[in-house]
Amino acid sequence: MTDRARFQQVEPVRLYQRIVEQIEDAIAAGTLSPGERLPSERELVAQFGASRPTVREALRVLESNGLVRSRPGDPRGPEILPFSPHGLAKQMTRLTRIDQMSIADLVAFRMILDGSASLLAARLRSEAELAAMEETITVMGDAIDRGFDEFGEADVAFHDAVALASRNTLIQVCNSVVRGVVLSLISDKVARARNSKALMRESLRHHREVLDAIRAGDGPGAARISRQNLYDYYAGYVPRKDREPLRALLEGEPGQS
Repeated sequence: MTDRARFQQVEPVRLYQRIVEQIEDAIAAGTLSPGERLPSERELVAQFGASRPTVREALRVLESNGLVRSRPGDPRGPEILPFSPHGLAKQMTRLTRIDQMSIADLVAFRMILDGSASLLAARLRSEAELAAMEETITVMGDAIDRGFDEFGEADVAFHDAVALASRNTLIQVCNSVVRGVVLSLISDKVARARNSKALMRESLRHHREVLDAIRAGDGPGAARISRQNLYDYYAGYVPRKDREPLRALLEGEPGQS
């Protein structure tokens, strides 16, 4: 064998994973619709030519992923469930925690999501939603002297309020997942920083700027400020060589080259 013809070892694929893939593909293609039933466990064993434990493990994975529901003692097969934001959040959390997902990828995606949420919120928000945003800003200000944990909770509540006002379920789910993963990577560093209070005050100022733009109905301005604020807050945690995609999201905005 020549040096050019080198191959990597293959990873074994468990049989239950093949069953999961087939059922997931059928749901995605619309062959199986919410409310319909899969065949009984005995029928699935026959159709897949697999053992009963293998089929049961596949069904356990599908249920864990929020795709099907089985009821103990129900003679019918598992029920196909409708789309669930909770199920999507679980899948996205798994995706964002794999090794190939860099902090730069996560921060860039959060800049995209937060900018879009702010843009839509400025146009679509109700007075009640605006009041909710204002309340979280007040709580953030009061929490600075009490510590980062309480401040962080109010920070999360602000972004949730903006995402809710965007009227877009995917933005709400994706933003929550990505934000949670990013914060899990850096929150300890912020909380333990010598200038932790200064960082919180700066963050509060940034949030007020976003709120002012949303209140004024300035969607592009709210999106621009949101992206810039996230860059300023997170770029220091991203390796210099990986910051170009983040800077690209600020293209045309003052202060960045």
